[in-house]
Amino acid sequence: MTNMDQIELTLPNGDVLTMERGVTPGEVASSIGPGLAKAALAAVVNGETVGLMDPLQSNADIRILTVKDPESLPVLRHSAAHVLATAVRELLPSAGIGFGPAIDEGFYYDFDVDTPFTPDDLEAFEKRMAEVTAADQPFERRQVTKDEARQLFGDDPLKLERLEEFEDDEVITVYENGPFLDLCKGPHVPSTGKLEHFKLLSGAGAYWRGDEKRQMLQRIYGTAFHSRPELDKHLDRLEEAKKRDHRVIGKELDLFSIQEEVGSGLILWHPRGGIIRHTVEEFLKDTLLEHEYELVFTPQVASEELYRISGHLEVFEENMFPAMEGDGARFRMKPMNCPHHFMIYKTQTRSYRDLPLRFAELGTCYRYERSGTLHGMLRVRCFTQDDAHIFVRSDQIAEEYDRLLDLTDYLLKIFGYEYHLALSSRPEKAIGDPEVYDQATETLRGVLERREADYVLDEGGGAFYGPKIDVNLVDAIGREWQGGTFQLDFQMPQRFGLEYIGADNKPHEAVVIHRTLLGSMERFIGGLIEHYGGAFPTWMAPEQVRVLPVGEQWNESAREFAENLEQAGIRTSVEARDTLGYRIRDAETLKIPYMGVIGEREATNGTVAVRSRGIGKKQEVMDRSSFIDRVLDEIQNKSLC
Repeated sequence: MTNMDQIELTLPNGDVLTMERGVTPGEVASSIGPGLAKAALAAVVNGETVGLMDPLQSNADIRILTVKDPESLPVLRHSAAHVLATAVRELLPSAGIGFGPAIDEGFYYDFDVDTPFTPDDLEAFEKRMAEVTAADQPFERRQVTKDEARQLFGDDPLKLERLEEFEDDEVITVYENGPFLDLCKGPHVPSTGKLEHFKLLSGAGAYWRGDEKRQMLQRIYGTAFHSRPELDKHLDRLEEAKKRDHRVIGKELDLFSIQEEVGSGLILWHPRGGIIRHTVEEFLKDTLLEHEYELVFTPQVASEELYRISGHLEVFEENMFPAMEGDGARFRMKPMNCPHHFMIYKTQTRSYRDLPLRFAELGTCYRYERSGTLHGMLRVRCFTQDDAHIFVRSDQIAEEYDRLLDLTDYLLKIFGYEYHLALSSRPEKAIGDPEVYDQATETLRGVLERREADYVLDEGGGAFYGPKIDVNLVDAIGREWQGGTFQLDFQMPQRFGLEYIGADNKPHEAVVIHRTLLGSMERFIGGLIEHYGGAFPTWMAPEQVRVLPVGEQWNESAREFAENLEQAGIRTSVEARDTLGYRIRDAETLKIPYMGVIGEREATNGTVAVRSRGIGKKQEVMDRSSFIDRVLDEIQNKSLC
């Protein structure tokens, strides 16, 4: 055997194994020890997750994955998708098969069938899946030619369509377990027996390849975990998420609606939802002014030429609404605010002493999201973006990012969110000088590390024009939501000629930071509804106090107290209709923070019997002015309780 027949594999502890070319990670695990071989599920080779049966052809760093490694969970879930497809094909042999990837919280598989799946179908599929896992069928990987693959999937048009997209020199693999064969890149766990803890969750329609012009398939969602406690915890969280669904709570609390006559993805804010939005927006604007932002306002339509200059027409047109004709010109609904802010910047000659300049706008934008992606307030076609564009010199980038991170921390503590940070680096399709992009990424990395901030690296996840830091919110039940983003941009200044006069009296190119702190008002407030379960803190609640007279004879005293509350700036109503019990239940259903009950004793003594949200029938009798002070203190301090 020559050296050309051998490769060197470096283990996490630095040990180097010299092995025959074509060895598999499974064989590597066996060479290390029987315990690791038994526990192994997959491997990471040079940073890429691969299956235990994938042959290794060159020197590499290798790490064997077991249930202790987070990277093994997507492999388990992708394998669960294949087990699902196995069960469906056995029970419905005529079902066409699409694809079944792992997703953040589980997996799905798409099927071409005549009728939607029912809950009984899902129950039958899950039962058959358990039989497949009990059979412990090995996942067998095989490399095939395109012609061989055409023969294998000759009766499955969905697979044949995908197959024709492969390049002639691209490696094509199929995976087989028991009777099921799939066109798949993998990786998979060694056998179906590794799947013990899974659950099918729901069915839904899904267009083939996400294209609403193509046929509708039936998608089955499921999840899988390495252990029963993990699965049970996840299922409990899903049940809690159902209770917190902003679409359900939004209807119950009369916050917003989406109506067919108006259009999909278009939110109608009702008065109760409108006051929540107004409160959040006013707080945000006041905060921005305190942090030296300048508020701007821009139109919701613009000449198509503006988006041609920015490049959005070239790379983003499919997400823009169609052009409108007028006065011999073409106009577009605004998909984003940045080109408008750039044009404001260009109206004056800027000095290096003027920078940074921070233009902020709660700007309404329009994007033609596909109907299948729309989801309540979280994915819409018309949204108001908490947007700003900060124009800086290159030597000001680090300091400005520090300010952004400080401001983010302040805001998210007010709203009661924990959060994670992610640094995104250069994608394959980035434009401009790669060295400039990478240097900017290192600048942002330096900011995070100097702050000793916890962050993850999203390799290749940056914008095409520059790197970014993303803020991912963690809600009350542990789910992550997209939050703010701070994107560094060296390209738009070139396209728009965004310059300043430097200390040398010569023009220099500014750098732009695109930033959102909260994101869109629709998505952020939709997230808040779920985060709080509709029980908004007093300062945000659409109705902060409801005054309830015990009987008609106490109505006048109740109205006087309500007037005192309103004069203090507290959102108040008086409800005197129906029985007291009914009125209390109604206030509880609307999750109003406080009820102030007025009876004979309270009217005589100038007090109020206070019922606080969430503490049941317990009442606290208080002096009215003391109660007003308590509520005002919660509002002014933006208390979360």
